[in-house]
Amino acid sequence: MSLKGRIDQQILEKIKSLLESLEFGTVQITVHDSQITQIDKLEKHRLPLQSQTKTQQLKRRY
Repeated sequence: MSLKGRIDQQILEKIKSLLESLEFGTVQITVHDSQITQIDKLEKHRLPLQSQTKTQQLKRRY
């Protein structure tokens, strides 16, 4: 799959910047008629696991 014409250098730099600033998540590029029309960044923040939740503690008792 190829895009008609060339991709603007500013768009490539924007995509690169979004990727470099992302630790966990996705960058989605939307294309219409072979033109990039939208770039979405979905960032996920990972939280450290706690040792056990109350539900897990109760399940082990029974």
